Amino acid sequence: MALTKEEKAEIIKRWQRNPNDTGSPEVQISILTEQIFRLAEHLRRHKKDKHSRRGLLLLHGKRRRLLRYLARTNVTRYKEVIEALGIRDIFGILRATKAAEQSQENAQGNNA
Repeated sequence: MALTKEEKAEIIKRWQRNPNDTGSPEVQISILTEQIFRLAEHLRRHKKDKHSRRGLLLLHGKRRRLLRYLARTNVTRYKEVIEALGIRDIFGILRATKAAEQSQENAQGNNA
């Protein structure tokens, strides 16, 4: 159920910004996502494990706060992370940016 050192190191290597980076939001979000997937799988088999369910909710809340921070500070990295990890855009950042891009294209099309 828990991540091994090797699995965690592989996730860190995939998302780190520099060789010493282990704590950037992208790294933390990807580690939390893997833990959430594993815990969700555990709960599918053990439906009455209420303690693990609480742990899952805590991990989900932590990931949500990190995603909100990343969306606020670096939208491009936010897009990359949620697309690569298959996470829904719960804050509507992508919808807002797509709508802004479309309105900008429409404005350019009307000016031409």
